[in-house]
Amino acid sequence: MPKKNSDGSLRSRVLILVDESNVGSSVRTAGRGLDWIKLRNFLAGPAMGRDLIEMVVYAGLPPATPAWQEERDKKNKFVHWLRSNGFMVVTKDGSPAEEGHYKANVDVMMAIDALELSIEMRPDLVILVTGDADFAYLVIKLRRHGIRVEVASVAANLGNILRSAANDVIDLAPLLRTFEINVPDSAPRPRAQQPRRRQPRFRPLMPRNG
Repeated sequence: MPKKNSDGSLRSRVLILVDESNVGSSVRTAGRGLDWIKLRNFLAGPAMGRDLIEMVVYAGLPPATPAWQEERDKKNKFVHWLRSNGFMVVTKDGSPAEEGHYKANVDVMMAIDALELSIEMRPDLVILVTGDADFAYLVIKLRRHGIRVEVASVAANLGNILRSAANDVIDLAPLLRTFEINVPDSAPRPRAQQPRRRQPRFRPLMPRNG
């Protein structure tokens, strides 16, 4: 049975699906590091009056080739970190594209899972963390099953097609401003379909021992 909040209202059962490359791109554009724990709490933390069923992250991996092995190892460490912190992760091997790029499109996997998991888990609410307009039809299909759908993205970058398909939009811009500026995390930043050339990172000067 659904749980109740302190005011007697029912707590919504929430399923969250994240397009990791899409949200990662928005965060990097804002010059911030992505705080996954803050993102989860912002969408369905204890203070939100919601019960999180699962937060599934869809991530593309660099190709399994010698040229990409270093980046692939870093991405796998990032995936391990997500899983060890309670996130469900679905990965897809990328394939080489033009020089210095790779493709790892997870849209189809995410769409199929969204339908199957929603039918099996029967959430009250599905949150799609993406600004990709290709998910507009998925939103409509989920709503036809009687499921409320919210899209979480930077509202300024969200197209009208996806915006109008969803029941509501969660603007991530205020949350992004709370993330640390240009602070490297322990996991590699997702760079699917991005140049391999590394961008400069600003680190605070620290005293060295010895």
